[in-house]
Amino acid sequence: MTSKTSKAEKVQDIINILEKLYPVTPIPLDHKDPYTLLVAVLLSAQCKDERVNKVTPALFELADNPFDMAKRKVEDIKAIIRPCGLSPRKSQAISGLSKILVEKYNGAVPNDMEALEELPGVGHKTASVVVAQAFGVPAFPVDTHIHRLIYRWKLSTGKNVVQTEKDCKRLFPKEIWNKLHLQIIFFGREYCPARGHDPKQCPICSKYGRVNM
Repeated sequence: MTSKTSKAEKVQDIINILEKLYPVTPIPLDHKDPYTLLVAVLLSAQCKDERVNKVTPALFELADNPFDMAKRKVEDIKAIIRPCGLSPRKSQAISGLSKILVEKYNGAVPNDMEALEELPGVGHKTASVVVAQAFGVPAFPVDTHIHRLIYRWKLSTGKNVVQTEKDCKRLFPKEIWNKLHLQIIFFGREYCPARGHDPKQCPICSKYGRVNM
């Protein structure tokens, strides 16, 4: 960024680049409703979306709603989701949250952050993804990948995803948060990977990136 380029101009330029490259942002995780999205996002922790999408068809054949999932044995859930990693913890969480949804919410997934974060295995990032993608509530889910890119583009000096999320919400217009976080994910995969990254070939880093990042 040159001395003549303001922070606001830089932010708008990045928004324009992302919008030009990714005018359409399909949700990467296959799902049919808020419940299957919630389960898929939970499974995606430390696991690539592509692998989750290979596992969920068998899982949702076993049960695709909280009423049926609550009746399934944890061991049966664990056997199916093992390829996603952390299967003991994730299977317990899927079983536990399904029972709570049945008992407390009549099987419906709540559409607010606080209620979601009270469910087993559902952290702030997972809750943010669900409210944004299932209910259209403005949120800015920040995982380690988005955290890395925002730092790399010198938009934040946050040491953790919490601070980076605050900075993103301050910098970017609220009405584009839900789409923008997906655009950043897609951009990172195609142009700005963690390893083997050539800043000179990156449409954003070639303009604004940190040196040696």
